[in-house]
Amino acid sequence: MNPIEVHGLTKDYGHGKGVFQLDFSVKKGEIFGFLGPNGAGKTTTIRHLMGFIRPDSGTAFIEGMDCFRQHPEIQKRLGYLPGEIALMDGMSGIGYLNFMADMKNIRDKSRMKELMDYFELDPKGSIRKMSKGMKQKLAIICAFMQNPEILILDEPTSGLDPLMQKRFIDLVLDFKKKGATVLLSSHIFEEVEKSCDRTAIIRKGKLVAIENMNSLAEKKKKTYTVTFADSEAAARFASDKTLPVKDFFENRVNLLVNGAPAQILQKIAAANPIDIDIKTQSLEELFLHFYDEEEGL
Repeated sequence: MNPIEVHGLTKDYGHGKGVFQLDFSVKKGEIFGFLGPNGAGKTTTIRHLMGFIRPDSGTAFIEGMDCFRQHPEIQKRLGYLPGEIALMDGMSGIGYLNFMADMKNIRDKSRMKELMDYFELDPKGSIRKMSKGMKQKLAIICAFMQNPEILILDEPTSGLDPLMQKRFIDLVLDFKKKGATVLLSSHIFEEVEKSCDRTAIIRKGKLVAIENMNSLAEKKKKTYTVTFADSEAAARFASDKTLPVKDFFENRVNLLVNGAPAQILQKIAAANPIDIDIKTQSLEELFLHFYDEEEGL
């Protein structure tokens, strides 16, 4: 059995809210993305994995243990970063970290101190006076300081600046090298693209697709914008029915290309354009394509 297994998971809150018949698994040593906009069902799924709520039907298991029935044992073993962080505002940052370390029975706090240095966090002040970014760093340190073999991360870089976002991704990738299994829920495409091996795309509580990130990258199309000296030359080029012409306007022709087929490049060169610009489809655009397909657009 894989470290994380979800089968037929359903929680119906009515009016189309909830999650419906979710089926996915996360392999050992894999970073598995959970990608979708706010309200798509990502956090609801994670709450089931953490044992916070009981499903209407279906099952969720972590390391072979039922997520709802055996959640106290599961929660001892994994690192969890909630999407909505609730810290003890009356405590200092260091007091909170020490409190959580004691709760997790962490006797050696050297890893906690390493993470504080890594994220440049001085946790001595009151949590109440901390910025959102500082509170996020506290929550990240809590999730990682016991060196867990399984991590469940919900919108983990919310509130972090770009430098700290990069450090966080590097940290996750380092944990993967050590064999950790990670479920990373996000709506940030770049974050998923840089870190994940596979990604589940969720929409309105249903899985639209589960994609290998390498194969997803291969599906990205490129737009070739070919510019000619005049509109007549552009029209002649666009009239070639063997070319994947997307559209053309005045002296510019846009081609929608998969990969970089030599035949198309040869035809472009033979047409003597004055300029060519190549733009690769982003993960966000590809993601929206999955949504459009689901809507039948």
